[in-house]
Amino acid sequence: MAEISYPKPGKFIDPLSDFGFRHYFGSEPNKEILIEFLNDLFEGERRIEDLEYGPNEHDGDGEADKRVIFDLHCRGSKGEYFIIEMQRIRQEYFKDRALYYTSRLIQRQLPKGKAFNSYQLPEVFLIAFLEFRMEEKQRSRYFHDIALCNTSTGEIFYKKLGFKFVELPNFVKQGDELESERDKWFYLLKHMSNMDEVPKFLDKRVFKLIFKIGTVSKLNKEERMAYEASLKAKWDTQNAFETIRKEERAKADQEKLDSAKSLKETGLLSNEQIAKSLKLPLEVVEKL
Repeated sequence: MAEISYPKPGKFIDPLSDFGFRHYFGSEPNKEILIEFLNDLFEGERRIEDLEYGPNEHDGDGEADKRVIFDLHCRGSKGEYFIIEMQRIRQEYFKDRALYYTSRLIQRQLPKGKAFNSYQLPEVFLIAFLEFRMEEKQRSRYFHDIALCNTSTGEIFYKKLGFKFVELPNFVKQGDELESERDKWFYLLKHMSNMDEVPKFLDKRVFKLIFKIGTVSKLNKEERMAYEASLKAKWDTQNAFETIRKEERAKADQEKLDSAKSLKETGLLSNEQIAKSLKLPLEVVEKL
């Protein structure tokens, strides 16, 4: 088997690697980065003044209950909870998982016992960075702000549960096209690992801090080894996923060719009709 060739790490730590994600957003000494990010993400909907990091692993109430592991979990000074997730590979039941995570966190905050009769719940929000498209055909929207609403009026029905999904493959804006601080964060997340210098349009103090602590050359030996292992794990996952996608595309293409050949053998349709119906090049159908 041929040895896998890995790219060289860039000048700055990749925020979409497991190491980088924790380095920037999960560090208590630098929690102002996460606070600033959340405030820009919510755009005035709420104001986070402080955060307290919570445990990322939660056991169930019984042995049969599934353990929940968050990428990042924290609580705001006003009692609200935030789950921040980074999802690299497309999952068929990603939306179900998002609901399950928030439901489990809400359930864990309720007092136990029969005497409990108050159903006042904490505010819970899940933020997810997605390195895939939730819907392959939908490529125009990159930010999804989701809440329970009245479908008849469009009004928010319940304000204490929300989901914010960022589809990074759909974010294609260039530096001169960024319209908000939120856009700048998305640009940073997607492109930082390939940057050689700090762009002028990322001149906000918090961005300067990110680049300051994000220089790979400043990592000690142990940190550098952990970062490179994290990058390799990310690249391996991406390569495996891309291999699966290529195999699926090849299988679909072969099925089209087989269908076209079968249709030609019937003699009921012209080459043009077969090519149009199966979305194949006419010259391909003619050669079958």
